[in-house]
Amino acid sequence: MATAKMARPRGSTAAKENGVKLEEGLSAFRSDKFDADAFVQSRCSLNEKEIKQLCSDLSDLKKASAEEMRRSVYANYAAFIRTSPSMGNVDALKEVAGGEGEAALIHGLAEGVHIDSLSISVSEGSSVNKFLISEDREPSELEKWLIEFPDLLDILLAERRVDEALIALDEGERVASEAKEMKTLTPDVLMSLQTSIIERRQRLADQLAEAACQPSTRGGELRAAISALKNLGDGSRAHSMLLNAHLQRYQYNMQSLRPSSTSYGGAYTAALSQLVFSAIAQAASDSLAIFGNEPAYASELVMWATKQTEAFALLVKRHALASSAAAGGLRAAAECVQIALGHCSLLEGRGLALGPVLLKLFRPSVEQALDANLKRIEESTAALAAADDWILTFPPTAARQSGRPSSTSLGSTTAFPHKLTSSAHRFNLMVQDFFEDVGPLLSMQLGGQMMEGLFQVFNSYINMLIKALPGSMEEEANFEGSGNKIVRLAETEAQQIALLANASLLADELLPRAAMKLSPVNQATYRDDTRRRPSDRQQRHPEQREWKRRLVSSVDRLKDTFCRQHALDLIFTEEGDSHLTADMYMNMDENVDELEWFPSLIFQELFLKLNRMASIAADMFVGRERFATLLLMRLTETVILWLSGDQSFWDDIEEGPKPLGSAGLQQFYLDMKFVICACQGRYLSRHLHRVINEIISKAMEAFAATGKDPNSVLPEDDWFNDICQEAIERLSGKPRAINGDRELNSPTASVSAHSISSVRSHGSS
Repeated sequence: MATAKMARPRGSTAAKENGVKLEEGLSAFRSDKFDADAFVQSRCSLNEKEIKQLCSDLSDLKKASAEEMRRSVYANYAAFIRTSPSMGNVDALKEVAGGEGEAALIHGLAEGVHIDSLSISVSEGSSVNKFLISEDREPSELEKWLIEFPDLLDILLAERRVDEALIALDEGERVASEAKEMKTLTPDVLMSLQTSIIERRQRLADQLAEAACQPSTRGGELRAAISALKNLGDGSRAHSMLLNAHLQRYQYNMQSLRPSSTSYGGAYTAALSQLVFSAIAQAASDSLAIFGNEPAYASELVMWATKQTEAFALLVKRHALASSAAAGGLRAAAECVQIALGHCSLLEGRGLALGPVLLKLFRPSVEQALDANLKRIEESTAALAAADDWILTFPPTAARQSGRPSSTSLGSTTAFPHKLTSSAHRFNLMVQDFFEDVGPLLSMQLGGQMMEGLFQVFNSYINMLIKALPGSMEEEANFEGSGNKIVRLAETEAQQIALLANASLLADELLPRAAMKLSPVNQATYRDDTRRRPSDRQQRHPEQREWKRRLVSSVDRLKDTFCRQHALDLIFTEEGDSHLTADMYMNMDENVDELEWFPSLIFQELFLKLNRMASIAADMFVGRERFATLLLMRLTETVILWLSGDQSFWDDIEEGPKPLGSAGLQQFYLDMKFVICACQGRYLSRHLHRVINEIISKAMEAFAATGKDPNSVLPEDDWFNDICQEAIERLSGKPRAINGDRELNSPTASVSAHSISSVRSHGSS
C-alpha cells in the first residue's frame, strides 16, 4: 500500500493565509546566532495591539510547530517507538523531531501568553486542542477521545491495519452522529471530527485501491481489499477495480503465450481460452461473493466479460482462424471454435452466456473456411472426373485423410455393397469428411448454409456427368458451376449408365445418410435404427427430406439428358436423317404383296436397347432395381413422346403428300402394339399407355379422313399380339415355332367385334 498521506496542518484560516509570513518569521529562530533574551527585549516595547498580534503569531507558530513535529514522528516512526518507553513523550518527540530548541521556545512563549480577547478561527485541530489549553479543568473522556482519535487513525493507517481502521472509522462516525443529535460538541469541534474522519477514510481508500492494482496482490488479499473499499462506501469504484485487477492479471499471464510457440491453432486457442475464461470465471465468483446479485454490478460484470470475450475472439481469429479459413481448413477452424465454445460454456452456470458473442465474431471466418472447403471438394472431384474411366468399383478400403476410418471405407451398412466410379467415390469420401468436420459448428446455425453449399457442389458434379455424355458436348448449354472443365467422355452404354449409377446412389442414399450427422438427434436415431433404409429414416426430418428432393431433381436432369440423347440416337442417323418418318408408313401400300409383317426397325432397335441397358443395369443397380426400371421407362416415354410431338410427321400423315393407306395404318398399329408388348410388366407406365392410345387414335382419325373405316382394315388384336410376341422372342434370340393354324403374315382374317372394341377402348382410355 502507499505511504500514508500526512494530515493537513491544523490552524486557523489566518494561519493558512499567513503561511509564507510565518515561515519568514521562523527563520530568525533557526539561526545559530539567535539570542532569546535580546529577542524578548526587542518585543517588550510593543503596544497592546502589537502584543495581541504577537500572541496570535505565537499561537500560529505553535500549531505549525506541532504539525512539523507530527510530520517528523511519521517520518521517523520506528525511532519514535524505540525511544518512547525510556523518556517522556515530549522529550522523545523533541529528540526525534530534531528541533528541541525551537520547539521549547515556541511552546514556552505560547503557554506563557493567554489573551481571552483574541478572536482566533477554529479549524480541525485547534478546537480539539482547546481542551488541553484550558487550565481550569480536567478534560472529559470524550474530549480525551477526540484528541487521541486522529492520532490513532494515523497509526492504524501507517501500519496498514485495515480492519481496525475500519472499526475506528465506524466508531468515529457513531460518535459524530450521536454528538450531532445530542449536541454534545460545538459545531466547530464536530466539523473538525467529521473532517478528520473524511480525510482518513479517503487515505484508507487510496491505500486499498493501490493495493488492488498491484499484480502481486492475489486471491484473498485482493478480495479483502475490494471488500474493505466497498465497506468504505465506494462500491462502484471497488467493483471496477476488481474487474480491472483480474484483467491486468490475465494480460500479464498472456505475455508468455505466443502463437508461434504452438504447433497449430487449436493449441493456441486452448491456452488462450484457459487464461481468458478462467479470469472471467474468477472475476464473476469474486463479484458475486463481495457484491451479491445487485443489478448494477451484475450488469457491469456482463459488459466487462463481453468486452474480454470480444478481445479473445479477435486474437483467435488473427492467430488461428484466419489461416485455417483461407486454406479451407474446416476441421482446424471447427476445432478452434469447439475449444473456445467449450471453455465459454462453463460460464453459463455463473449466469454469463457468452457463446452468442463468440459465434457472431467467429461466423465470418467459419463461413470462409466452409466456402473454401466446398470449393476444394468441387475442384478435387472435377480433377478426377477428367480422368475417370467410368467403371464402377467397390468402395476403397483406404483410411480417410484425417487418419480416422471412414464409414464408407468400412463397407456399406445396407444389404448390398455400393459400387461407384473413382470420381464418385472421391466425392462421397470428401462429403463424409465434410459432414463430420462441420458437426461442432451446428451451434452457429450454419446447417442451412452447409446443406445449400453441398447441394451446389453436387449440382456441379451432376453438370460434369452430363458433360461426360457424348451428345452433350455438341450442346451449347453452359451449366453453371462446371465452367470449361474437361471431363472424360463416357462412350459406351455401360459407361453412360455408370454416370446414372453414380448420381442416383449419391442422391438417394449416401448424401442423405451423411447429412444425418448434422443433427445429434438425427445421428442417434440413425444408430438406433440401422435396419431401416436411410430413405425411410429421412422421412422424419422435413428439412433434409426437402434437401433430398432437390438432389433427386438434379439427378433427373442427368436422366433426362441421357434419355433424350439415346432417343435421338434411335430416331436420327449420324447424317441427321430420321428413322421415323411418315413416308415409311404411307409408301407401304405400294408393296403390300412383298410385306413381311414385323415391327419397324426403329422400334426393334428400341427393344434391343432396352434389353441391353436392362442387362447392364442389373449388375450396376443391385438392390436398386427400381431406379433402373424407371430409367428405361423414361427412355421409352422419351421416344414415344417425341413421336407424339413431331408436328412434321403428323402433318404428312394427316395432309399428304399422299393419304395413309390400309397397310400403313396396320404397320403403325403393329408398331404401337409392339411397344406396349415389349414394355408390358416392366416399362409400361400409365402415362406411356395413355400416350400410345392417343397416338393410335390420331392415326386412325387420319385414315378415316380419307373416307375409309379404320376398323374395317385392322385385324384382330390377337394377330398383332402374336406378331409382337414372335418379334420379341426372335429379337431376344429365342425363335418361336409358327402356329400352323394361323398364317401370321396374312392380315386378311375377318375383323371381329372384339378387335374393334379393343381399339376403341385403347383410344378412349
